[in-house]
Amino acid sequence: MWTYDSVEYVTVAGEAWLASASEYPRSMRALWETRPWAATVLPCGRVFDVINLPGLFGRRVLDELWASGPGCGPVATLRGRILIFAEPGTAARLRPLLVWEEWARDVPTLLCHGQGDAITVPPLQRPLDAPEQQGRWIVAPDGREPWLPGASTLLWACVRASRDLPGGAVRAEAGRPAAAASGAPSPAPDVAPPDFVPAG
Repeated sequence: MWTYDSVEYVTVAGEAWLASASEYPRSMRALWETRPWAATVLPCGRVFDVINLPGLFGRRVLDELWASGPGCGPVATLRGRILIFAEPGTAARLRPLLVWEEWARDVPTLLCHGQGDAITVPPLQRPLDAPEQQGRWIVAPDGREPWLPGASTLLWACVRASRDLPGGAVRAEAGRPAAAASGAPSPAPDVAPPDFVPAG
């Protein structure tokens, strides 16, 4: 959907994809037809999971995905945080991977929204004068079957992004103390995740 005074918008195909996450997709599209400027709550786990990251760290993760990885699917920002749309099942798989201290001890606490959770997605259209608190799309859905990253891809990008920040910066942003080391931690892996081959 698009109008002349919209600066960020979801395509018709992207709208259909988002609506398919709802138990009542036709009703959802009818609601958007009358209120395209309104944020909406959609369930996770059926069509997508969402990984919710602190703002600065989330942008560094996106940089890694685009600079050395496969890119990303839809991404939104809401209340200063970054929402990365991921494959269904990613939330459950990523949680245990992140507790491996030798891999991800410097990665801030992430909110992993999966089966049984719901998230607020930005409006399909965003007016020029819309408040930032309403959220906006960084990468708006533009197809009926957008590519979505999985757990291994996101873990790889998170570990790489945590290396790029000065010591403690990620932990300070996340608002939590550093994890206590149990012995000498192993270095974060240099290998790329198995589901893609990074460019360059």
